[in-house]
Amino acid sequence: MTATLVLEDGTTCAGESFGARGATVGELVFCTGMTGYQETLTDPSYHRQIVLATAPHIGNTGWTAEDDESGRVWAAGYVVRDPARHPSSWRARSRLDDELARQGVVGVRGVDTRAITRRIRDRGSMRAGVFSGPVDVATALATVRASAPMTGANLTGDVSPRRPAVLPAFGATRFRVAVLDLGCKRNLVRQLRRRGVEVHLLPGTAGPAEPLDRGVDGVLVSNGPGDPASAGHLVEFVRGVLRAEVPLFGVCLGHQLLGQALGMSTYKMRYGHRGSNIPVVDTATGRVAITAHNHGFAVAGAPDERFDTAFGAARVTHFCPNDATVEGVRCLDVPAFGVQYHPEASAGPHDAESLFDEFTSLLGVRR
Repeated sequence: MTATLVLEDGTTCAGESFGARGATVGELVFCTGMTGYQETLTDPSYHRQIVLATAPHIGNTGWTAEDDESGRVWAAGYVVRDPARHPSSWRARSRLDDELARQGVVGVRGVDTRAITRRIRDRGSMRAGVFSGPVDVATALATVRASAPMTGANLTGDVSPRRPAVLPAFGATRFRVAVLDLGCKRNLVRQLRRRGVEVHLLPGTAGPAEPLDRGVDGVLVSNGPGDPASAGHLVEFVRGVLRAEVPLFGVCLGHQLLGQALGMSTYKMRYGHRGSNIPVVDTATGRVAITAHNHGFAVAGAPDERFDTAFGAARVTHFCPNDATVEGVRCLDVPAFGVQYHPEASAGPHDAESLFDEFTSLLGVRR
């Protein structure tokens, strides 16, 4: 069956149906990862986004539930060039297109993903739709333009759990950490548990008193979808933790919320950072780490900028040399820091995993 990708600016690309048949709309973004498509698709931060894979050959390792980063595919749609006909991995339990069809994820294959990526880079991320079968382009374009933009979208309530949960440490328990789950990836929790952390998963509706009442040693604010500027209640949660001087680690959306709590602003990027091959510079050491990203918003600031906040001094600790985007911030008078990228990256790279050791060191100092 044919399928058509329709962009907000009127661009249309004809291909073949891939995954489920039907229609879907969302923000079209490109991901530059050569591997890890399953982790990408099941990352809750891709909620309401149509993901375009820049790697031309997708699906060669099939699908296995062990690699899911959540309980379902969150991407609104999938755009690929040349999917594998059959997986070539002993771990595969099904094919990628079969799993997309099972979960109702509409996709398109056989389009010029390179040309579409260049268009997004030139004009910025935009709304789009994938439509299976014969399509009236004018009607499809009107549907795309009527869909909600990502700017102003508060989406954490769609992906956050409804009730708290406690997950034991792997081995002896050294610390207890509350994770504000705004779309938390499973490997983030595993990284903590491997370091002897008992994890208390909290829904996004939790107040700042809840982790304190549980007597935890620290708080981690997770990744998640949507516009951070629309999440004022979550900023207040972070401020409450900062006032209590409990060690805090913000990851991706959590980093953006920390920035806002410190008085910084956020903005919509032209096309964002998404992939597993993005360099980040540590301003203190000059060390460059290759990291995984998934963000279309960022904190406004300059590399190594120092500034005053309601909680004492703070500074920008990391930046992306490609475009000078702020990638990390740290408080100097209270135990809190955040990074825009993903130190829990699965399927890699693993250059930034040591940030979890840094966080657990803060927990030990407080105890």
